[in-house]
Amino acid sequence: MTPTVKLNNGVDIPVVGLGTSQMKTPAETVEVIKTALNVGYRLIDTATMYGNEEPVGQGIRESGIPREEITVTTKLWPDDFGDPKAAFAASLERLGLDYVDIYLVHWPRGYTPSVWYALEGFVKDGCAKTIGISNFSIEQTEVLLGYCEIPPALNQVQFNPFCYDAALLEYAKSKHIVLEAYRPLTRGERIGDESVAALAKKYGKSSAQILIRWNLEHGVVAIPKSTHVERLKENLDVFDFSLSAEDMRVLDALSDI
Repeated sequence: MTPTVKLNNGVDIPVVGLGTSQMKTPAETVEVIKTALNVGYRLIDTATMYGNEEPVGQGIRESGIPREEITVTTKLWPDDFGDPKAAFAASLERLGLDYVDIYLVHWPRGYTPSVWYALEGFVKDGCAKTIGISNFSIEQTEVLLGYCEIPPALNQVQFNPFCYDAALLEYAKSKHIVLEAYRPLTRGERIGDESVAALAKKYGKSSAQILIRWNLEHGVVAIPKSTHVERLKENLDVFDFSLSAEDMRVLDALSDI
């Protein structure tokens, strides 16, 4: 089983999950979800904006894995801030689920406190176990913490060695908010970096495994996307090694921030 991390509300979630942004077709999405769950994934991340909640839900149902074993994340898009309740109900209907494990505010654009109050209501109603944010800065998070009753448990942000915001990570840790990395593999754009490749050779791992392990060493949950069974398996095979402090510094230094 994939190791877990405990959130600030006491809920445990896997430290590696599957991202589903930009999958090609609904049929492919269904099959990828089924495959991922059957090779060991237990954290699935989707969003209203991805347009794939329906096939994600279908894949979950067809996988044969008990629902209670799966952590399902979806997100509220800014266009729906005017009526979060209706948007959340529509997500549940598309997913074919009675509840989601994690519900995130996808972007802070146009965000107002009333949005967070709505999410707190979903927790109180039992329709969302955990709520959080995505793409929020330190300043935006600080404002939210000033009025919320239920603090965000997660902040999902782009996070990899080339987009390493050390200040945001340290702030999140100080507030007991777990960072969750989307694009941990840089969408493949920089996976061929020489420094990453050198470490992959040193550890006998793939460059993707090095990038995922870097996130885990920082205490960050990673949700890499893949549609290929061998890569799905590879992205989970990151728990039999650790990166040295020196090698972590090498990777940290690659950041463009």
